[in-house]
Amino acid sequence: MGGVKRRSITSEEKAQARQAEEQAAKQKSEKRGGKPQKREGYSEWVKDEKAAVSQIKSMKALTLYSVAKALGVTASAANQFLKTLESKGLIVKVGGFSGHYIYEFKE
Repeated sequence: MGGVKRRSITSEEKAQARQAEEQAAKQKSEKRGGKPQKREGYSEWVKDEKAAVSQIKSMKALTLYSVAKALGVTASAANQFLKTLESKGLIVKVGGFSGHYIYEFKE
């Protein structure tokens, strides 16, 4: 029927240090205003839309990852860019499935 084992002095010190770090991190996040703000769109990554379109216009088939690699942006930014171009009517889906679509420029 033993009781709780007493913790060693070093483990007590480590626990106190860990607790102090957590409090410091909490105070730091409160100073910044809590949650980080959400970025809007791909505009931060794709600076000039016309230049980006001209850069990818020579590609035969536009896929999410080929556009991301060509523009040097993340896949999510490239996905937003492709969806914007599709909504503007510049490109059309010609194939693909399950999120891996293939796009083509309209002529």
